[in-house]
Amino acid sequence: MSQHIAKPRTTAVILAGGTGQRVGLSIPKQLLKIAGKAVIEHTLTTFENTDSIDDIIVLMAPGYVPDVEKIVAKAGFRKVTRVIEGGSTRNETTERAISALGEGLAEGEDRNVLFHDAVRPLLSRRVIDDCVAALDRYQAVDVAIPSADTIIVTRTHGEDGEFITEIPDRSRLRRGQTPQAFKLSTVRRAYEVAAGDPNFQATDDCSVVLKYLPDVPIHVVAGDEYNMKVTQPVDVFIADKLFQLASTAAPEQNGEEAYRELLTGRTVVIFGGSYGIGKDIGELAESYGAKVYALGRSTTGTHVENPEEVDDALSKAYAETGRIDYVVNTAGVLRIGKLAETDNATIEEALKVNYLAPVQIARSSYKYLAESKGQLLLYTSSSYTRGRAEYSLYSSTKAAMVNLTQALSDEWAGDGIRVNCINPERTATPMRTKAFGQEPAGSLLSSEAVARTSLDVLLSELTGHVIDVRQQDPTAGASQASGFEQALAGVLDRQDGVA
Repeated sequence: MSQHIAKPRTTAVILAGGTGQRVGLSIPKQLLKIAGKAVIEHTLTTFENTDSIDDIIVLMAPGYVPDVEKIVAKAGFRKVTRVIEGGSTRNETTERAISALGEGLAEGEDRNVLFHDAVRPLLSRRVIDDCVAALDRYQAVDVAIPSADTIIVTRTHGEDGEFITEIPDRSRLRRGQTPQAFKLSTVRRAYEVAAGDPNFQATDDCSVVLKYLPDVPIHVVAGDEYNMKVTQPVDVFIADKLFQLASTAAPEQNGEEAYRELLTGRTVVIFGGSYGIGKDIGELAESYGAKVYALGRSTTGTHVENPEEVDDALSKAYAETGRIDYVVNTAGVLRIGKLAETDNATIEEALKVNYLAPVQIARSSYKYLAESKGQLLLYTSSSYTRGRAEYSLYSSTKAAMVNLTQALSDEWAGDGIRVNCINPERTATPMRTKAFGQEPAGSLLSSEAVARTSLDVLLSELTGHVIDVRQQDPTAGASQASGFEQALAGVLDRQDGVA
């Protein structure tokens, strides 16, 4: 009879010993905020949400351990078991991690360990899972991507500067990333051997295994281009923009009974609820037991650009039900035309309805959502990533919705309010038909499909996310990296029209 062998525990070690000097900061770069959160929080979130990781240890720059402990406590990371002060060098930091990992292990017991740079916040779960899977067969694993650039080897000749001495074959060159994954026994043995070398110095852990355990093969897992390291000042800007463009796949749909359980007795207020997506959200939520206030100019006479009418609508809903759990704003106007030829009334309408109204709705909703720990749901368009001719008003106000979402999700996090933004591709709505006329059947997303995804987002724990809704989305539920690919698809979509 075969005996079941327990799978070894897998620990992620987040190496956060950098000081931020190269970025020109007075604090470690891993504490710098990108997309509303510290870099290290983004990194920890990915490992926290990856099933193949059992626990996490953080090695933090000396003097900043309390800062990370506060981040861990506020974010509620359950897998982070220890935050340890790192050493003065990369080698010393890794050795401290190895020592901590060995504590409490039984004789002959081993575990998987992944060392990852804290300042690579765009890591995907796919890469993590591939590393862990590779450790079933190999003792050491690296992550790398092909080099798109030609690499040259140079030598300096006095005051004449550098000269090329060699140009290696690019087809065999790879750019190393992290995580680097090992059996704990393997990396520990490599460092024990290295300790006998008086000239020992390494910038990564695979090089230690390669040099001091040459008989151990190091398997290479495919990384991805988004797994960038925030090292130079420009990296801070690029990473922030990548996070802004990143779209999250819609959460998995709940069963019918789960919808009823989550929505029965809840209050949903929808601005722009007269027709299209807003109307469909209202009908869906109502069918599952929610009390819905679907407000619109043509049905209830509610003008979203009028703050007093917004306040009155929310006050009435609260007075009648005693709570407001979800506030949704789908109201918007789409005006196409050259800006120089647009009259003041049209400009004012676009700004009031598409920008100022959501701001006022958010401000008025705050006290109700803080009480219910509810959610505000806004809407953008694929044109938010880059405006195009004759859509200047629409594109710019839709970009503002993404920034508003991300800012409020951070600002209201302490109050337990979630804020998200739906980014549907071109959708069959009366607003679109009015702007473009009848379009080929099957070329547009249905408003019902957007409404269903919207409901799923409202019932999720997501906050601060842009959620793509596409006709055929093979990446639903995939890693964060797919969000960047979806954003790229959105950029390409704009060649055909605005969502």
